[in-house]
Amino acid sequence: MEDAEAKKTTSSPLFSFSSASFGFGFEAAPGPPPPPPPPAVEVLLSEESPVAAGNVEPVVVDDSLSIYKGRVNTCDVFGVKNSDLVPGKYEGGLKLWEGSLDLVKTLNSDIKDDRLLVEGKHVLELGCGHGLPGIFAGLKGAGLIHFQDFNAEVLRCLTIPNVKVNLFKEAFQGTCASRSVGFYAGDWSEIDKLLLCGDAVHDKTTNHHTENEGYSGYDIILMAETVYALDSLPSLYRLIKKCLRYPGGVVYMAGKKHYFGVGGGTRQFLRLVTEDGAMQSDLLAEVTDGSSNVREVWKFSFK
Repeated sequence: MEDAEAKKTTSSPLFSFSSASFGFGFEAAPGPPPPPPPPAVEVLLSEESPVAAGNVEPVVVDDSLSIYKGRVNTCDVFGVKNSDLVPGKYEGGLKLWEGSLDLVKTLNSDIKDDRLLVEGKHVLELGCGHGLPGIFAGLKGAGLIHFQDFNAEVLRCLTIPNVKVNLFKEAFQGTCASRSVGFYAGDWSEIDKLLLCGDAVHDKTTNHHTENEGYSGYDIILMAETVYALDSLPSLYRLIKKCLRYPGGVVYMAGKKHYFGVGGGTRQFLRLVTEDGAMQSDLLAEVTDGSSNVREVWKFSFK
């Protein structure tokens, strides 16, 4: 999943790393190489799959708000049974992961406590699957929401139906449902070609940006359970830095502290961010409810 840009170091202080500079030892796993990633594509709202779930069930956020979600069988969509992950084919997007709910709860808390303003903002959800955090942002008035997943099938069968049932009907009383949505499928090493990109890649000192001049990109990037695979973390981090608005954009990340068997985890991603030095990190929540190993919610922003 390394693109050509990842193999060379740029001159920008915000992009001062190369593929080998993190010290993780991201080496190819033994065995045959994975198949090449699918091409990055936009999936239209009208491309909802006939496999899409007809029945929906509520996910309660608080006493005044529920988000509705469908359920789709992996066998019906991908022809695999009882599998959360098939490398290069299916990345677990049809399952509702605990981190997605942790992220929604944290966003709701930050909005209530005036630590986060979503209304009118441009929001990107990476590795969206069900898309609940992005949908929540829409219900809270985000001006634009883009949903990204590795699989176009996940977007067609699950994300789009969930978005339609929550954002394209009469808004819940007292909420504002956004209508500006987009859906994009592809690998993190390629998908930036279709997404909004900020200008953090440019050296602001040589391009004469003023201190108060912001860049384009997304105001808020959301991601839940995206940091499970160690070898994908550099591509994910590069994508975030390309797409996040500089200097005021924020990233909310939810995930497990460690993903046993695949090597990733929130602390591995935190180590990458820390070594790069361009962003600051804040731990917002730690969840030890017994349903999985320890989960965390982090917030990142440019220094």
